[in-house]
Amino acid sequence: MSTPPPPTKPVALVIGASRGIGRQIAIDLAKNNYTVIVAAKTTSSPTPDPNPNPNPNSPSSTIHTVTQEIISQGGTAYALRVDVRSPTQIASLVTSTLALTNNRLDVVVYNSGAIWWGSIRDTPLKRFQLMQQVNPEGLYATVMAVLPVFEAQGNCGRVVVVSPPVYSRFWRGKGAYAMGKVAMSVLTRGLAMDFMRQGKKDMAVTSLWPATAIESAATEMNPGSSSKEDLRKPTIFSDAVLGILNTPAHIVNGMLALDEDFLRQYCGVEDFSKYSVVPGATPRRIMPKEFPVLEVAEQDDEGVRMDSTKGRAKL
Repeated sequence: MSTPPPPTKPVALVIGASRGIGRQIAIDLAKNNYTVIVAAKTTSSPTPDPNPNPNPNSPSSTIHTVTQEIISQGGTAYALRVDVRSPTQIASLVTSTLALTNNRLDVVVYNSGAIWWGSIRDTPLKRFQLMQQVNPEGLYATVMAVLPVFEAQGNCGRVVVVSPPVYSRFWRGKGAYAMGKVAMSVLTRGLAMDFMRQGKKDMAVTSLWPATAIESAATEMNPGSSSKEDLRKPTIFSDAVLGILNTPAHIVNGMLALDEDFLRQYCGVEDFSKYSVVPGATPRRIMPKEFPVLEVAEQDDEGVRMDSTKGRAKL
């Protein structure tokens, strides 16, 4: 097998890209000159699909149909299957990505997610365990797989995580789900501090979450949760991802952002009407307008820090 030529475009790995928001992110990254690795668990035959335009929020939309859609529009994309519950598969995904792109990887978007909104009493243990495997554990395994790549590229790279700002209302009625999603935001903040402490000025990790409900597989599976008038198109989220990637690393590193608020503050967007699923509608905001500040007055006064990597046996 011949070695692929060096890519002339930046490379983005989108994990969880077969439907909804992830699909839109992959498509819009490709439109903005990225080579995109379309990764998810859902696959179909790699041969031309009999329905080249499946419902983007249905199981008919897979990594192969998304890849075909990108290529048909003149973009560059590759479909790679991954089950994020397996750290081995995640490591193989990164290895395969580098083989396709001549060892280049600039951006990783972690959009894979398992969801179950219900009280803790009504959340079975197996469902809770699945959410932790897919959400925080899958993200952690992805970070561990890509950090050596970014470091080898001169400490340069971006990670975008789909997880929320941290505030008390978020876990109301969905505590088991919130445990994993908030953990992903904690990873964003902690990794950002590592980057700053280690002087990695060209590496950044950012969390992003929708300010309003977005038309996706989740909202289609739960049609009673949001009316069409309260939905926005997934392009608002992909536009925010692109905005993050076009903003200097030191500004977005460690940020827990909302799509609408980021676009307004950092990209100068004032009119959001084009994102409404129903023309003329004003979707209801589902997130607070303000969030608690996580820092404390003695932010840097932590005393003598214990380092468990020194003088301890490794697992």
